[in-house]
Amino acid sequence: MEGVPSVANHLRSLGQVQLATSVIVAGELRFMAQNSQQKAANFIKINVFLRRINLYGIDKETTEFYGDFKSEIIKQFGPKEKSQRKTTKLNTIGISENDLWIAATALRHSLIVVSCDSDFERMRQVREFPLESWV
Repeated sequence: MEGVPSVANHLRSLGQVQLATSVIVAGELRFMAQNSQQKAANFIKINVFLRRINLYGIDKETTEFYGDFKSEIIKQFGPKEKSQRKTTKLNTIGISENDLWIAATALRHSLIVVSCDSDFERMRQVREFPLESWV
């Protein structure tokens, strides 16, 4: 987010709007920091950012959204043969598991997904949900 002026400007323009993210995103941020050149500085930035926003966890209802949505995605983009669908992996059809968890969390809590990741556009071909890109 730091190196993209349009994202920083949009965040500033929101004012007092409450931001939130998924625990999945928090985990991805931590992973990126672990593999960065400036680990300590990036961990500080992540912790400051996450302290200022809400974190949505994975609850029973989110797992239901995830499972149902995954089934719909595989039916649409996966093999037509039903017996082959149960072993189909999302990444083989171009969607990451983490992105599906993020979408399921957003659907569960009626949130807007903010991303420029094409996985979300692909998922919206199956089930509509609010998506914005600030880039």
